[in-house]
Amino acid sequence: MTSPLHLAAALDGAGWHPAAWRDPAARPGALLTAAYWAELAAEAERGLLDFVTIEDALGPRSPEGRADRVEGTIDAVLLAARLAPVTSHLGLVPTTSTTHTEPFHVSIGIASLDFASKGRAGWRPQISWRAAEAAHFGRRTIPEFNPDRFGTPEGREFAEDLFEEAADAAEVVRRLWDSWDDDAEIRDVATGRFLDRDKLHYIDFEGSRFSVRGPSITPRPPQGQPLVTALAHDVVPYEFAARGADLVYITPHGRAEAETIVGQVLNAESTVGRTGAPLKILADLVVFLDDEPGAAASRKARLDDLDGAPLTSDAQIFTGTPGELADLLLDLHGAGLDGFRLRPGVLPHDLAGIARGLVPELQRRGAFRTAYASTTLRGHFGLPRPEGRYARPADQPADRPADHGPADRAPARR
Repeated sequence: MTSPLHLAAALDGAGWHPAAWRDPAARPGALLTAAYWAELAAEAERGLLDFVTIEDALGPRSPEGRADRVEGTIDAVLLAARLAPVTSHLGLVPTTSTTHTEPFHVSIGIASLDFASKGRAGWRPQISWRAAEAAHFGRRTIPEFNPDRFGTPEGREFAEDLFEEAADAAEVVRRLWDSWDDDAEIRDVATGRFLDRDKLHYIDFEGSRFSVRGPSITPRPPQGQPLVTALAHDVVPYEFAARGADLVYITPHGRAEAETIVGQVLNAESTVGRTGAPLKILADLVVFLDDEPGAAASRKARLDDLDGAPLTSDAQIFTGTPGELADLLLDLHGAGLDGFRLRPGVLPHDLAGIARGLVPELQRRGAFRTAYASTTLRGHFGLPRPEGRYARPADQPADRPADHGPADRAPARR
């Protein structure tokens, strides 16, 4: 018997098909309401999923200017915080851009989410390569770039630069999470000391794009280090994940390709000298699920007709029954995967298909949990709570920074 699967769902608007909002089961009028997202989170938790990811965007979803696709979205970190109090075990993993978002702001946002969820926060850093997105911020210029050019030497250099910046951002975020010792808050009313200032630490990060002094303004998160995840399609992003993530999403199309990519991820870990726990590896699939054979394929075909072209994706596209999907996942699992992040083609229909159809099928085969065994996201993956990197043994004197006036009595801001 192989190890049980990990399952996650990737939530995005009305679903991953660009015409999903036109499906009779969709709810386009509710996409920007808290109730809609709370119902999706409840469905995922009913299915005992490890976590959900929440997509984010800094520009139109249809760069070609189409008006027949969903536009408009809610900030992913704020949305995840809204879902925290209406869930109890489900991990919440919002996406943010490392290209245009200050890592200091990301660190306190995800740390705050971890407090709000009592240890169920994660983060998916993502690069932003479109010129139009850069124009929203006005602090840098990114040239117009066709994604087809990523396979050229110029494209690889462009991608490497963005991922180098992303690696620095992830390192800053992680250092800031550790910049408060776990016992930095004294809360001693008698002496008037709320903080032990010797247990707050400057991170003093210097990089090619930014420098961050720290410490954070938010105490160390309940998990110590919330789960960091990354989507990767090639060697450079595999190495980015190996340097700074706990979990990587890959996009194989079939068992043989899955085995090849798992080997590339392991090579990336060796190349960057990764220490500690190896990356958890989840494969992404876009899924359309119906109990009746052929119904999911027909439903997808109708949406393809409405959109004017067959759906294309970086990930494998599955149409079929929960039993057929279970067969596929268990076969792919044998390639060395830890689990899967499933992208529902239409929400909420295909998420319900995962939670109420696929999960019971996997449970019958002994391949998925029947109850949550942990209340934290790291715990779902068997990852321990790490020690803070700056914490000192009790008998070691503090290497305290020089007095900087008021900052010596409160966390330093960015």
